[in-house]
Order: sequence, then C-alpha cells, then structure tokens
Amino acid sequence: MSTATTQDLWVEGHAGRLFVRSWSPAPQHSDIPLVIFHDSLGCVELWRGFPAALSIATGRRVIAYDRLGFGRSDPYPGKLPPDFIAREATTGFATMRQQLGIDAFVVFGHSVGGGMAINCAARFGSACVAVVTESAQAFIEDRTIQGIEAARRTFMEAGQTKRLEKYHGDKAEWVLDAWIGTWLDPAFATWSLQPVLPEVRCPILAIHGVDDEFGSLRHPELIRQFAAGTTRVHAMADTGHVPHREREQIVLTTVAGFLK
Repeated sequence: MSTATTQDLWVEGHAGRLFVRSWSPAPQHSDIPLVIFHDSLGCVELWRGFPAALSIATGRRVIAYDRLGFGRSDPYPGKLPPDFIAREATTGFATMRQQLGIDAFVVFGHSVGGGMAINCAARFGSACVAVVTESAQAFIEDRTIQGIEAARRTFMEAGQTKRLEKYHGDKAEWVLDAWIGTWLDPAFATWSLQPVLPEVRCPILAIHGVDDEFGSLRHPELIRQFAAGTTRVHAMADTGHVPHREREQIVLTTVAGFLK
C-alpha cells in the first residue's frame, strides 16, 4: 500500500517566517513537486488529509505553506494590498521555492489560491508545467459578493471567530478581515485574472462545483477563454465551494489523470 511521509519546516520570508509542510509518496513517480495554495480562511492544517492523498494519487511530493498572516506563519505587517493575489508569486511562493531548491513545479490552488496559482504560472513561465485551479475566482460577480455577505453575517454570530482562532491564533480577526474586508472593498471590485491569463502557456485543469456559493461556471470559462495554453474545465454536479472535501476521490482521480 502506498504511503506519504510528512516533513515540517520553516522558511525565512522578507517579512517573516513561513510554515511549510510536505508529503512525499512511496513510491514516487515524478521529481516535479506539486505546490498547493490554501483559500482565504485556510492554512496547512485545514487541508486535513487531502495533501497526503493527493501525493499518493499523483506519485509526487506535495508542498503546502501557510501564507504570511495565516496558520503558523508570522503575522502580516498591516492590511493586504489590492494586488495581493498577484504579489504572492513574487513574495511567499518565490521565497519558499528558492529556499527549498524547487526548479520545475505544478501548482494547485483552491479558491483565492487558484488565482495565486495562475499568477505563479504566468510569472515563472516554463518552470510551471501545469496548473490546477479548484473553485477559483477569476473576477468579481454578484454571486461572489452575495456569498461573502452571507459569510460575514455568519461570522457576526457569537463564537464564530473562535473557530478561526483554533487554526490562526490571535491572527484570526486579521484573517477574517483580509477576506471579507478586501473582497467587499469597492476598490477591489474591478479585479480580474483576465489580464494575466494570456501569459499562462502550460495546461490548466479548472475544477468547479456547479453549486459553488462564491462563483458560477463563468469563472472557469473565463480561464479557458483567455489562457494561452489549453484549459480543461471539469464541472462537478451537486458540489459547492470545496470539491476536495465534498468529492475527494473524484478530485484525486481527476487531478491524477490530468497530470499523467
């Protein structure tokens, strides 16, 4: 039976330390690692058992890290800038890649992490051999705003922020504002992946739940329309914003088949 060995480490970023965890499968079928990007409220721990299963399914080392301000990484110095999605490629990801000695790579991003994965592919060109987006927002639509507004009302209820403190500690309030405050800011309303997609020339797999409460199928279709390389859209029926939790085996099989 295949297994995955876990390793925890830290890298020194330009504004603080980043926590990194990797899963290495036995046997390993590819030397090109798969780097995964968490969502707006996520962190390494909140991936739960998915990275180990992904490592085994793909035969690749899987690497996850807590972005600055999240999980076990150091606090973020101030508010997120409007270009934080694009900036991750040249800050946290670039730091981790350099210190871990990663050359070629595959990226997998969930939700906002999907936009970060797209930007990494655009920034590093041929070093990125493939991209997988899962529930990625490609622009701001009414469903996105409505979903975030509903989440804001939920987090106003007593005890809800405590759920985040379990994973983010005293950074929980910052994490919540970095999501809700940023995405509902009128200055962010015109954000889109469209300008950067023509720079992505590697193959893309765009996984999206038909019932995603934060974005319709217009998001993966925009990725397919504007990316320079080939894009395969995998729409999942009866699935919301977290396919890797709701339909884990389907996601694993789909990603492994795509990478082969």
